[in-house]
Amino acid sequence: MPYNISDPRRAIDDLVVRQADVFRKKMDIALLTRHRATGIDRQGRKVVGEGPRGSFEISYDALLIATGATPVSPEQPGFDLPGVLTLKRLEDGRRIKSWLASRSVRAAVIVGMGYIGMEMAEALRALDIEVTMVKPRPGLLPWLAPDLAAAVQECLTHNAVAVRTQFQLEGINAQNDRLRVTAQGGETLAADLVLVATGVRPNSDLAAKAGLVLGPSRSIAIDGRTRTSDPAIRAAGDCADAFHVVTGQRAWIPLALRANRAGWAAADDVCGKPVDLQGVVGSAVFKVFDLAVARTGLTAAEAADAGFEPAEVTIHTSSRAHGHPGASTIHVHLVGDKKSGRLLGAQMVGREGVAQRINAAAVALHARMTVEHFGQTDLAYAPPFGPTWDPLLVAANQLIKAL
Repeated sequence: MPYNISDPRRAIDDLVVRQADVFRKKMDIALLTRHRATGIDRQGRKVVGEGPRGSFEISYDALLIATGATPVSPEQPGFDLPGVLTLKRLEDGRRIKSWLASRSVRAAVIVGMGYIGMEMAEALRALDIEVTMVKPRPGLLPWLAPDLAAAVQECLTHNAVAVRTQFQLEGINAQNDRLRVTAQGGETLAADLVLVATGVRPNSDLAAKAGLVLGPSRSIAIDGRTRTSDPAIRAAGDCADAFHVVTGQRAWIPLALRANRAGWAAADDVCGKPVDLQGVVGSAVFKVFDLAVARTGLTAAEAADAGFEPAEVTIHTSSRAHGHPGASTIHVHLVGDKKSGRLLGAQMVGREGVAQRINAAAVALHARMTVEHFGQTDLAYAPPFGPTWDPLLVAANQLIKAL
């Protein structure tokens, strides 16, 4: 959606993959829009709720809960004002595009500095809107290694995005057709739009009300076949948890591939073709202006919390072979375990080659490779794509010394 929002000529509905009638007419699925499930009768195997014609009941043999996640907003004054917007559902994107089209938006404040906040900073700057990003805690991206976070900070500054950490927000008020974002001490930022990008929480209230077991962050606890604590009920998508391949523990990491894969697994299980999901390593990548930022696995702090004895290294090298035109700096950060020698996590920041390289580290994590074995992998080489020694191999060899 951020990339669509940055182009006023594109309709937000261009992002709709499948219209409701396709489900009804071509796939013979009884899709009920404008119906809200309010409860699950597990003993009677019924879903109850409210629709345009009043209350309803639907019986089930198998039930899938796929209620997704919802944005978190600070519980402070003014976050319900017009022009204070979130971005999660398509309707949110529609509201943002409508707000931008109907008003003269000169300045925006983004509350939060996660993936969506970063992508929206770029989208709004593409529309020549002044952007200020704020958050109450120190550090731009606290999970990112300091040198890599500094590269992202430099990129934001270069593109005229103001970054305000330790901004203790007290509330938002409307004054003279503008919004005023106020911090402790009376400091105020004027804006024509405020985007709240402070994260999401799983929509698990329906499951909790039905007495299903919950996992991390109140996500719905499921097994490798997406079954909940009730064998007749499955859960998939951003409302459900997963097992982390590196730690073996439950984790809630709401990302697109896992959500899609779990939906397919739930359908296969219902149809008698069970697929055991291996789990996740938290692989993610996002773009902010001309930088790609990626991660997979654990940070050093997460590794220590999980009982590992972590060692970490950061290297800065060229994205292409020496002397090849167009080369830029790529930053690589690796984490390993001193006790077992296992690779535990990887992070990368750079202008090219990041999104593809992080996948090699993700595969190594799924294979539970040691850093030494990973450092011996036969990675492809050609001058336009990287040095003879790929940046991942250079980082692995440095991490072996630290281990």
